[in-house]
Amino acid sequence: MSAGPFAEASAGTLRALADALRNGQLGPAITRMALARVAQCPESITTELCRLSAEGLAPSHMALLLEIAADAAEQRLSGGAPVSLVWTGPESAVSQSRDTAVVVEELFAHAERFVLVSSYVVQKGTTVFRSLADRMLARPGLHVQVFLHIGREWRDTRDESELLREFGAELSAQWPGSRRPEVFYDPRTMSADAAVRAAWHAKCVIADDDLAFITSANFTEWAQQRNVEAGVLIHDRHFARQLRQQFDGLVQSKQVRRLPGF
Repeated sequence: MSAGPFAEASAGTLRALADALRNGQLGPAITRMALARVAQCPESITTELCRLSAEGLAPSHMALLLEIAADAAEQRLSGGAPVSLVWTGPESAVSQSRDTAVVVEELFAHAERFVLVSSYVVQKGTTVFRSLADRMLARPGLHVQVFLHIGREWRDTRDESELLREFGAELSAQWPGSRRPEVFYDPRTMSADAAVRAAWHAKCVIADDDLAFITSANFTEWAQQRNVEAGVLIHDRHFARQLRQQFDGLVQSKQVRRLPGF
């Protein structure tokens, strides 16, 4: 098989095709129409996959080839470059980006010392934080900090302690592991005074002070799998440390507080 046709597609497109081959959405007899329903493929890839299918190559083997091509595409994007584009959502046939969910999974799965996560919204935490929770169990020394928004709805006059208790209970129900991270919040997000209230809107991940991922995507299944989101993965230790120091400063000055129970 020539590597040429597969080098023309993004890693996200290649992985979508591989998933479709594994779950039965594609195959065993691949057609152009079936491919078009899964992803927008360059003509060269469509021709190559139809040829391989006609020659009798098993869907599982084609999926493996596509995964290898996807890994190669991501390596080409990150090889030597300090910044990589990370994307969620529809792609052009020649998109040159990495997939948001894949990048987050890799940052969590390979962290050895430290992970910082900052997000405005968390939904389906049992799914989006599964790999991080697993890594925390596998690496007992891994230090994890999570910074989140705890809001106050319009006309909600409850005491701050009640809002914290409710948020903590919801997060506990979503956290997929026995080890818990340190969770911080900005008390201004719950202020009853609209002139003081603020939003914790920063969305990023820092891993081992080596890599920093800045993104528009929240920690939700929609944001990491379906929405249109854009971000950058920055391979620069100085920048990663600089970003972490911003958070450390807020913790040390007590401008953010620990969530009770975490």
